[in-house]
Amino acid sequence: MSTHPKRFEILLVPAHVEDRGDASVADSAVRSAVVEATGRTGESGYPIYEGHGVVADIDPATGAVEALLVDGRELDYGLTALTREPGAA
Repeated sequence: MSTHPKRFEILLVPAHVEDRGDASVADSAVRSAVVEATGRTGESGYPIYEGHGVVADIDPATGAVEALLVDGRELDYGLTALTREPGAA
């Protein structure tokens, strides 16, 4: 059994933000949420993480968000979901 991260921070940023390796990405986030592993697996086959109105299937090896609901709805067009370790600058 592999060990998965217990939590991620999800940043919802406008899709036009190009510099994804800089702190400006976090500064441009329209919303962020720390999500924690639930111990369940989503339809995508990846672990489900939940918190602060966000439910996400996240590939723990890459941090890629495979499925996402924000306040029970799909992500608005023009927004991209990125992950990072909580507290990372």
